[in-house]
Amino acid sequence: METRGVHPDVLRYCRAELLADNYFHAVQEAVKSVASKIRGRTGLTDDGATIVDRALASNPPMLAVNALVSASERSEQSGFANLVRGAFAMFRNPTAHEARIHWPMAKADVEDLLSLVTLIHRRLDASHMPPRV
Repeated sequence: METRGVHPDVLRYCRAELLADNYFHAVQEAVKSVASKIRGRTGLTDDGATIVDRALASNPPMLAVNALVSASERSEQSGFANLVRGAFAMFRNPTAHEARIHWPMAKADVEDLLSLVTLIHRRLDASHMPPRV
């Protein structure tokens, strides 16, 4: 995973599960790392879609991935919030509510998900807190 460029914060959350080939829990922990980073950056205590809405989709957002000046930048911010919401809904929520035997996850899919979560982490790392009015 390190040669693939997976973000160190992602690996910190799911390294043990990856080493044990426990892809189900590796996915769950990787996506949890995103909520943890948002909490750390904002001080919020929410989870899932609620934390995304409060941190990334409010106006202005608590964490902005760009200057939010143009319509394109505001659209990018909205799209980023949707991407993070989608990662929670598609990967974290099922692993929290479904039995592992009913939710298969192939190694290639796990690797791709870790790359997606890496992208999310990098964007969060580079985000800024715009002034709140």
